[in-house]
Amino acid sequence: MTGKIIGTGSYLPDRIVTNDELAGMMETSDEWIRSRTGIAERRIALDEGTTGMAVKAARRALESAGVEAEELDLILLATSTQDHLFPSGACEVQATLGAVNAAAYDISAACTGFIFGLASAQAFIRSGMYRTALIIGVDCLSKIMDWSDRGTCVLFGDGAGAAVVRAEDRGMIHAVMGSDGTKGPVLSCVARSEGNAFNGRTPELGYTQMDGQAVFKFAVKKVPECIHQLLDESSVDIDDIDYFVLHQANQRINESIAKRLKQPLEKVPMNIERYGNTSAATIPILLDELNRDGKFQPGDKIVLAGFGAGLTWGAALLEW
Repeated sequence: MTGKIIGTGSYLPDRIVTNDELAGMMETSDEWIRSRTGIAERRIALDEGTTGMAVKAARRALESAGVEAEELDLILLATSTQDHLFPSGACEVQATLGAVNAAAYDISAACTGFIFGLASAQAFIRSGMYRTALIIGVDCLSKIMDWSDRGTCVLFGDGAGAAVVRAEDRGMIHAVMGSDGTKGPVLSCVARSEGNAFNGRTPELGYTQMDGQAVFKFAVKKVPECIHQLLDESSVDIDDIDYFVLHQANQRINESIAKRLKQPLEKVPMNIERYGNTSAATIPILLDELNRDGKFQPGDKIVLAGFGAGLTWGAALLEW
């Protein structure tokens, strides 16, 4: 048996923040942001946190799949911005949904988290341990941004996406994952500084810091490499892929990846213009939009691929 996506869901906050609005807060402009990233606007959560967004996307995925929460064996929640250090966001989602039969835990792989979640669910399903899983990618990045730093804050937004995966004869074909902790400092965020009652320092929260050029160079090289690895190990020709659903970090990055793969942009759908980079949520949000728009047909071969802080990367090959 293999894991097959049988339902998808997503959720975006109502509050839209345009580039022009950001230009009123810092030294930037709509033209500056669009030309470098392809982003025009992003969604920002005002009265809801990471768990709240995750629950809304999860409910839509369950409805799409025709699955009741009690049928779930496993909930995997990929995020870097959980509302609490503990309990986990996955356990909070489990409680709200009433998924009383599911094991639940969080995955920390930043923007690659949804891919890691799919691959983990696949391993559980193939082993026979579990049959039905809910994988959620969600991030509320607005709360870890320095909103005076145009080099980072203009890139990101808030949102959630989810997929229900069930054991079937056909579905996920293969997945690859990778990490390089030595490059971790190029994209980081301190959760809490090393202060306590005994060293005289007060713990402080940090903001996201990024070496944009280093991340760009890493992404345009590593993502095509891992896609080629995925397809080589699956004995699938790249021209047989119908869609490449890539992490939505930067329009220029995805255009460069398509060029390196020698694939037309028509096969590389993007929604970054409307949402920005929602980290672990970008792939499942885009997957849900394409699914609900009827873009996928039974038998289509789809590659999901992404990269993120860690540094991490991964790709999955699906048959729809």
